Amino acid sequence: MALTYRGLTAEFNRHIVTDSEVDQHLHRLQQQTPRITEVTDRPTENGDEVVLDYAGFVDGVQFPGGTAEMQTLTLGSGQFIPGFEEQLLDKVPGEEVTVKVTFPEQYRVEDLAGKAAEFKCKIHQIRIKTTYELNDEFAKEVGECDTLEEMKAKLKENLQAYSDERGEMDLQDRLLQQAAATMDFTPDPNELEDAVEQHLRNMEAQLSQKGLSLDMYCSFMGITREQLHEESYPAAEANLRRIAAVEEIVKLENLSASEQEMGEAIALICRRNNMTVEQFKPYYNAEFEAAVRRTVLTTKVMQLIRETAVLTEK
Repeated sequence: MALTYRGLTAEFNRHIVTDSEVDQHLHRLQQQTPRITEVTDRPTENGDEVVLDYAGFVDGVQFPGGTAEMQTLTLGSGQFIPGFEEQLLDKVPGEEVTVKVTFPEQYRVEDLAGKAAEFKCKIHQIRIKTTYELNDEFAKEVGECDTLEEMKAKLKENLQAYSDERGEMDLQDRLLQQAAATMDFTPDPNELEDAVEQHLRNMEAQLSQKGLSLDMYCSFMGITREQLHEESYPAAEANLRRIAAVEEIVKLENLSASEQEMGEAIALICRRNNMTVEQFKPYYNAEFEAAVRRTVLTTKVMQLIRETAVLTEK
């Protein structure tokens, strides 16, 4: 199986973050991070954010899921059932309010649909949201910096580090694809079909995170599922070729994944998913271990190809 992976040539395009990009990021951060101020000199108004406790009752009996403490609610947002938020207007912190409402006929909890209910509420705090000025106060409270100039410098440094990391990942991926393209490789038809199905499953999972389905995607693109299936063959074959190239280089270079490297990879997975190693253990089986090992070895292969490549940097 012929394979060339040392001494490959490639162009490395390094993007230099500009002051304009830093300013754009600052403005986005300004819009995404409102300034929250407590109100103590007036009662609640539409648009206020209130912090409250509440407990819901139907026919005098408290029902499951209808209780919360220190809940945040923006009055007028329509977040709660119709009629609830209006009854919290013109109230002050410390005041206790009994809110009387009727659940909609089509309410998602069948046992509550169409029923009259009372919510015993206590308001703790009234807050308003405003937009920060881009000044030193914004830098201190949002950017954890003493001055806006310091925040800009820190932001530019972080954006550049992120851009460099993405550029490096793109470079290594292109080099691996370049190496894989030198192989004499014909995929097994059954493996190729499985790879196509896996590609479509991955695609469907990604779409579902955005509230979309594969059928919706096909409709947007003006294609059928059968056409999408057919169009997925090149990507699936390229992925199989990539996997085969990694496996061959692992054998040629006698690479292995040490226990320390496996542990570091698992720790990284835990951090990215906000889990402890103990919480992760129930999901760690032989199949998952094999996947982690492949990831570690693929990383080693890509770094080896990168280190021996001849690059032209822009």
